Amino acid sequence: MTMALRAMAQLASWPDLTETPPSCGTGRALSTVQNEIVHFHTDQDVDLHLTARAIRRFEDHLRGATAVRLVPGSPWVTIRLEVETDMDLLLTLVSLALQAHQAWPVSRDTPSAKCNDQQDMALPRNNSSGS
Repeated sequence: MTMALRAMAQLASWPDLTETPPSCGTGRALSTVQNEIVHFHTDQDVDLHLTARAIRRFEDHLRGATAVRLVPGSPWVTIRLEVETDMDLLLTLVSLALQAHQAWPVSRDTPSAKCNDQQDMALPRNNSSGS
């Protein structure tokens, strides 16, 4: 079983998350009642709706994580699952995303932000530090 499948199974057991079709049409997704939270696009690539506010707050830490790729202006981060610690990071960030969506809910009138898979602009890991 791939790390993505293991993470999906574990997260699907969380009470706030339900498996839903992803709005982008690629892979599988987990959502709360109000928001899509995570998209599993491949066996390694996962997009997480962290929120723009949470990304700004933790940007230095996110840029320091080799598994995380940021897209400028996107409220989603892409996580590449290659080693066990990447899955641990994903679980931690999903918890943070759930808290962020509860603390700063997005209005139902606001159009849903496209995940990074749809934007096709994720920065390569070696350029994520901004240099």
